[in-house]
Amino acid sequence: MTELKEQKCVPCSGDVPPATEEEIKNYKTQIPDWDVITEDGELRLQRVYKFDDFKTALAFTNSVGEIAEEEGHHPALLTEWGKVTVTWWTHAINGLHQNDFIMAAKSDRLADSV
Repeated sequence: MTELKEQKCVPCSGDVPPATEEEIKNYKTQIPDWDVITEDGELRLQRVYKFDDFKTALAFTNSVGEIAEEEGHHPALLTEWGKVTVTWWTHAINGLHQNDFIMAAKSDRLADSV
């Protein structure tokens, strides 16, 4: 299987099913620091990244925003002093799709370069 961080998001309409438990388990092996949470009845991926200051946290937030635009898939971002909470899910299916795992892996790669 190609590493998630090397893949591209595919357009996702509401006619595809959410990721299965087995798919989630398999994808999660590549993004072990992410939590699968339930919010508003939907499964989501969430991770809190820690930074030394607000400036670095903001730079990371902007980097995530740039790749989100490139891929056409957008997260919820909460930027605070010294940390950024990133949450990925697919609104069209009210749950998780492979795209969310791809973007989580790409977010991890960005964090390593900030």
